[in-house]
Amino acid sequence: MRITGSGATATAAAAAGLWLRPGRLGQVLAVAVLLASAALPLAGAESPPAAGPASAQALHDYEDALRKSLLYFEAQRSGRLPHGQRVAWRDHSGLTDGLEQGVDLVGGYYDAGDHVKFGLPMAFTVTMLSWSLLEYGADVADAGELAHALESIKWGTDYFIKAHTQPDELWAEVGDGDTDHYCWQRPEDMTTSRQAYKVDRERPGSDVAGETAAAMAAASMVFREHNPHYASLLLHHALQLFEFADKYRGKYDSSIAEVKSYYASVSGYHDELLWAALWLHRATGRAEYLDYVVDNAHDFGGTGWAITEFSWDVKYAGVQILAARLLLRGEHSPRHRETLERYRAKAEHYVCACLGRNAAGGADANVERSPGGMLYVRQWNNMQYVTSAAFLLSAYSGYLSSAAGGAAEAVACAGGGAASAGEVFAAARSQVDYVLGSNPRGMSYLVGYGARFPARVHHRAASIVPYKHSKEFIGCAQGFDDWFVRKGANPNVVVGAIVGGPDRRDRFRDHRENYMQTEACTYNTAPMVGMFAMLNRLARDEAAAAADPSVNR
Repeated sequence: MRITGSGATATAAAAAGLWLRPGRLGQVLAVAVLLASAALPLAGAESPPAAGPASAQALHDYEDALRKSLLYFEAQRSGRLPHGQRVAWRDHSGLTDGLEQGVDLVGGYYDAGDHVKFGLPMAFTVTMLSWSLLEYGADVADAGELAHALESIKWGTDYFIKAHTQPDELWAEVGDGDTDHYCWQRPEDMTTSRQAYKVDRERPGSDVAGETAAAMAAASMVFREHNPHYASLLLHHALQLFEFADKYRGKYDSSIAEVKSYYASVSGYHDELLWAALWLHRATGRAEYLDYVVDNAHDFGGTGWAITEFSWDVKYAGVQILAARLLLRGEHSPRHRETLERYRAKAEHYVCACLGRNAAGGADANVERSPGGMLYVRQWNNMQYVTSAAFLLSAYSGYLSSAAGGAAEAVACAGGGAASAGEVFAAARSQVDYVLGSNPRGMSYLVGYGARFPARVHHRAASIVPYKHSKEFIGCAQGFDDWFVRKGANPNVVVGAIVGGPDRRDRFRDHRENYMQTEACTYNTAPMVGMFAMLNRLARDEAAAAADPSVNR
C-alpha cells in the first residue's frame, strides 16, 4: 500500500510495526515495508524474454475468457456440489464444517490453492462479482453467462447467511492455515483441522463484518430483479452486519489470532465501514448511510489517504471511487458536496497513479510498470492489483462519461496533469489484455485461455489425480511426496484461475513451488467477470464498425 497525503500519522505508525511471519499473502508483510521502500525482484526467476509486440492491440476472445472465468468459481467450491457442477474433477468436501461448534458452515469458497475458508477475502470476492454484474450485467447476459454468474455469487451469499448466526455473530474462518499448509491433499481427502472461528460482541471484527455487509448489500441489488425474496433476505443480513461492525469496533485479526499470518487486516477496519456504508446507501437509498460516509470521511481516512492499490485488505480506492460516482451523478444533497469533492480528488489520485500521470507527490505517487506495461505493486500475487485496477479504471471512465450534465469530465492529476475518460478506459483495457497474453512472454495468465498458460498452478486439488477417478485416500505427506514434487503439468486444469503472475520485469516461472507467481485466488478473477463481458460487447461493436463504416461508433 503506497500512501501519500495528509491524515496518515496514526495509521503509518501502526503499519510500521506490522511485521508478520510469512503466510498466505506477501502483501501482509509488504504493506508496511512499502511505506519506505520498493519490493525486490523475484530471486532466481528466468531471464526476461526479448520484448515482443506488447504494445500492439491484440485480438482476444473475451467471450471465451468470460466463460472460463466463471468456471473457476466452481473449482473453488466447498461443500456438497450441485448436480449442475461443470468442473468434473472436483467432488464434495468440507461436509462437517461447523459441526464441532454446533453450526452448519458447509459451503462457501476455498480462497486459493488450499482448503481454508477465509471470510474476509471470500466476502471481497462476492462484492466484486456483484459489482461486476451491477456495472456490466447486461453484457454478461448477452454472452449467455448470467445464470452462471448469479450462481457464483449465490454460492458465496448462501454461505454468509449460514455464517451470520446471530445479529452480532459472524463465523469468519473455517480451518487453520498452519495445519492446512503442512499437508498437500485433495479437499475430498482433508484430514486437517476444520476448527471454526467467529467474531462477536466480545471478540469484534469490524473489517470482516463490514466487508460481508458490503457483499450482501451489493448482491441484494443483483438479485432484486431475479429473486426479490432472496434479495430482501440478503439486505436484511447486510443491515444487521453493518450495525454489528459499527457498534462493536475492532480488527478481526485481534480476535482471531489464526488469521493473522494469512489475511491480516493491515489497513484496519475504517475502510470497510465506509465501503459497507456506501454499498448500503446504494442498495437502500437511505440518506443516513451517505451521512455516515461524509461525517466520518476525515476521521476514517476516506478523504485523507491517497492510495495506489485496491485489494481485499485496502478498500480506500474503491470507497473513493464509489463516493465520486455519487458526486458525478448528482446523487447527493448540497451539504455532502464539499466532502464528496475531496473523495473525488483522492479517487483521481488513484486513477492517475495507475496511468503514471501524477506529477507531484514523489516516487510513490504513481504505480510502477513492468517493461511490458503491467501495473506492478509487489511480488506476491501481483495480478490481484492488476485485475482490481482494471475494473476500477473501467468503472470510473464510465462514471466520467455519463456524468450529470451530459459532458464527459476529465480526471485531474496531482501536479496539474489530466486524463480523459477514454484514456482511463484504454489503460484498463491494456491491463486486461496483458492478463490474456498481450505481454512480452505471449502467455495468458488466465489458466485455460489461449495457447500458452501456466500448467503447474500451485493448487492442491488441481495437482492431484481427481477423486472421481481414484478414490484411494491420499494422506497429508503423501501428497507432497507423490504429487507436489512432480515436474509435469497438473493432471487437472483449473480453468479460469488468474495466477499471481510475473514480476516487475515480466519474468515468470511456471513451477508449482513458486506460489508467489503460480497460486491463484478467487479475488484475482472476480473483477474480470464484468470486464470480459463488457470487452466482448465492445469487440463486437468494433468489428461491426470496421466491417461497415456507417455503423455508429
